[in-house]
Amino acid sequence: MSSVIEEPQAARVEDSVTRSAVPSHPSKTKHEQLRRGLLYALPDWVMIVILFFVPIVLLVIMACSRWTLLGGNRGFDFPGNFTKVFSNPLFGQSILFTLEYTVIVTIFLLALGLGMALLVQESSKWNNVLRTCFLLPSATGLASASLLFYALYSPQVGPVTKILSSLGLMDAGGSVLATGQSALWATIIVVVWRFSGYYMLLMMIGLQAIPGDLYEAARMDGAGTWRIFRSVTLPLMKPTIVMCLVYCVTGSILAFDQFFILTKGGPNNSTMTVVELIYNFAFDSKKDLGMAAALSLLVLVALVIINSIQMRGMRDNTK
Repeated sequence: MSSVIEEPQAARVEDSVTRSAVPSHPSKTKHEQLRRGLLYALPDWVMIVILFFVPIVLLVIMACSRWTLLGGNRGFDFPGNFTKVFSNPLFGQSILFTLEYTVIVTIFLLALGLGMALLVQESSKWNNVLRTCFLLPSATGLASASLLFYALYSPQVGPVTKILSSLGLMDAGGSVLATGQSALWATIIVVVWRFSGYYMLLMMIGLQAIPGDLYEAARMDGAGTWRIFRSVTLPLMKPTIVMCLVYCVTGSILAFDQFFILTKGGPNNSTMTVVELIYNFAFDSKKDLGMAAALSLLVLVALVIINSIQMRGMRDNTK
């Protein structure tokens, strides 16, 4: 009899324990979790608003105002700044030069980065030595690298002019920065030397993500080195290549340091990039922050469009 009485009591105790383990107010728990999540995300949103949205709003206000460097805001002037930018003779010239520079640098950096990554991956004995040598220039800042090459290109103290003149490629006492095309290629050499190791590292990450079994299967099927590269490596490297393309195109369009140090836009404004023209509008010839802001806004819109197209291509390649 006692056992019959104890069983319902034990069942009631177990049921009460089970009910106590379940939250009595699930809505309050969800509300508390939401509140904590918002509190955790609040610092990030504050930084995004301060460092991203506020500068963009200020940029739009300046682009739509008569805003000089010394006089400040002088009132609303919406199409005026954009009209002056489009009518400036350096606007089209700087865009064409920036596009030319972007195309050349992108081709060189992507090709060299992938080639160096393949070389390091295939080399077993000299792997660490090659990797270190290729990555060393990346430890140098772009401004420092530009100053280094500026000294190398100098007709007075640099060896480049003497070597080229001894080979009959240029006049004695001349400078590789004296003409627009030679200055362009001299600057491209600086950028490729500085960034090729960085893109090699990105390409190596993509190569190491490819399963080795695919290479073994391709070799067993009789595929050669070129066939493996074309049919296995290159298709699987498309997401990494597109990512490097985004970085390279964005950085090339925003090129400033290397040209400002080496050429300052010369000779005769032949190496004037878009960002250099923004600097010229704001602090040099015009001292017009409104024109500089208008051109900056145009560059921002162009970058958003270009990167959106490239990111869509990367998503399509990953499907």
